[in-house]
Amino acid sequence: MITIKLLLVEDDTNLGILLMEYLETNLYQVMWKRDALSALDALKKNAFQLCLLDISMPGMDGFSLARQIKIQYPSLPFLFITARTLKQDKLKAYELGAEDYITKPFDPDELICKMQVILRRIQNYSMEVLPDKVNIGKYLFEINKQELSIHGVITRLTEKESQILALLFLKKNNILRREDAVTSVYGKYDYFLGRSFDVFISRLRKLLKDDPSLQIENVFKVGFILRIYETVKV
Repeated sequence: MITIKLLLVEDDTNLGILLMEYLETNLYQVMWKRDALSALDALKKNAFQLCLLDISMPGMDGFSLARQIKIQYPSLPFLFITARTLKQDKLKAYELGAEDYITKPFDPDELICKMQVILRRIQNYSMEVLPDKVNIGKYLFEINKQELSIHGVITRLTEKESQILALLFLKKNNILRREDAVTSVYGKYDYFLGRSFDVFISRLRKLLKDDPSLQIENVFKVGFILRIYETVKV
């Protein structure tokens, strides 16, 4: 049996104990830390499959911790468990790459279900339908390395940027439906995840700007098309 190892970062002692005990009864292995700095130290010494982060903590907050996770461990998924319900907090969380945003109080069974969706999607996510390397216009896209290069200049993509670019390429010159793409990348669809997805589309447009034969077009209320125009040789 494969044990899933979780990092729980929660400064509330009562909630931390309750969550850890509940997750462990559901056969997860949990390491609980009360602040971001001790969490970063734990990340250096352990291999986790998922992180559960509070936002409001003394010292470094959960958003800053999430940024460090994305820099140092770009393939490690995380979700937020927080009492903060403001729209801008949710948008910020998803723009940082959060898999989900759960507000307190919450049903622990719902948390388990959401975790299972995230873990299942990550474990099953595969680009086997594409070779390791594909040419997108003048760019070379190395999927397993999450690298995009042109004229010898290499750009390292985030996991989600790589996933979205692969989806666009699979549907090149055809519509990639926004709802389908968001669900494929995040495991579900809602307004905030859609906004996060749009941010990644904007980033990919900037990354592909050095080849005028490429364009990511909006299809109003439907989705996007990666247009690859043939260059005419004179």
